[in-house]
Amino acid sequence: MKGKDPKRAAGGFLARLFIKNHGNTGDERVRKQYGNLTSIAGIVVNVLLFVTKFIVGTLAGSIAIVGDGFNNLSDACSSVISFISFRMSAKPADKEHPFGHARIEYISSSVVAVIILFIGFELFKTSVGKIIRPEDKVFSAATVSVLALSIVSKFWLYFFNKRIGTHIDSTLMKATAADSLSDVLATSVVLLSIIAGYFTGLKLDGYMGVIVSVFILVSGIRILRETMDSIIGRGPSKELINLIENFIGRYEGVIGVHDLVVHDYGPEHCFASAHVEVDANEDLLKSHDIIDNIERDIEIDHGIHLVIHLDPIVTDDPYVQEMRQITEKIVADIDSSLSIHDFRIVKGSTHKNLIFDVSMPCHCKLSREDVQERITERIGEIDKNLHVVLTIDRSFVSTRSQKTIK
Repeated sequence: MKGKDPKRAAGGFLARLFIKNHGNTGDERVRKQYGNLTSIAGIVVNVLLFVTKFIVGTLAGSIAIVGDGFNNLSDACSSVISFISFRMSAKPADKEHPFGHARIEYISSSVVAVIILFIGFELFKTSVGKIIRPEDKVFSAATVSVLALSIVSKFWLYFFNKRIGTHIDSTLMKATAADSLSDVLATSVVLLSIIAGYFTGLKLDGYMGVIVSVFILVSGIRILRETMDSIIGRGPSKELINLIENFIGRYEGVIGVHDLVVHDYGPEHCFASAHVEVDANEDLLKSHDIIDNIERDIEIDHGIHLVIHLDPIVTDDPYVQEMRQITEKIVADIDSSLSIHDFRIVKGSTHKNLIFDVSMPCHCKLSREDVQERITERIGEIDKNLHVVLTIDRSFVSTRSQKTIK
């Protein structure tokens, strides 16, 4: 989707300093620069924290501090992966990848999650060893200072990545932000354990290391689950469905929208198709011009590549309109989530065919056979000469928008 505010820089001073045209987040080059900026910031901050914690933790004999430092090292590796990912995902479409390379971000996020899980598992094993064979560690101003510095630095990285990730709709940056917040909690636990151990004499280092490892593992599992959903193919959000339906419905001449399908090929690579109902008596060239305008305008305004199928419907036949309203009520009475479209009537010498499609959301508990049987039975009660010819479409979102036909 297009950037929300062309005048604001999501990364504040750093974005204004290093990114030209920072407000134009719909531009792949600007998006790539944002990715480079957050990646470099992550690498610098996390490498410095790792070196500092490794030295201080080793001198103090604290596995929790050393483990927290290796967590920072994994974050630095994740930032390197992010840096490479944004450069690769910005590559234009080619013969082998006609929809671009933006989904590389999802793959990179899953790699980051695997690295996080590996670090968490190794730290868990080491911490359990410390619980079995506890060691004394030295409390000092250096240990407290480095952990406090880490908390402040990670808080800054969290807000930095979260703001930019939301601004340019990047799952990779959002995952990095979530990981930074987990680091803040984990490091806070280590700091509290050192202070508590100093005043109580309890050897909490191994136990705190286990808690830190759990934070890391939970973060990795959450990121992996979210990115796997995106790779497999997650349904569009209700907000996106409403945006597309409302955008199409505002054009004069559009009667209804149905069969909306959205494909996600990565950030800023949204493809969709929809059926749009228009008056069958309207000039075909005029209706086609409306469809062309919708497709062009929604790509300019929201970056959505939309393909529309034109469905002409009869609007001036009182009998057709009456039967449509009756059929809509019957279908809604059977299940409120059901809706109809492409309604038409073919009249013969002995009977009339009611031909229409029924949209059936995946959460509907009725079977296709139940729906077809109930609709056919109800309409047969009205007129035995009415033959129902219906097609049931399974849909994963509610995609029905109908204007009142006068």
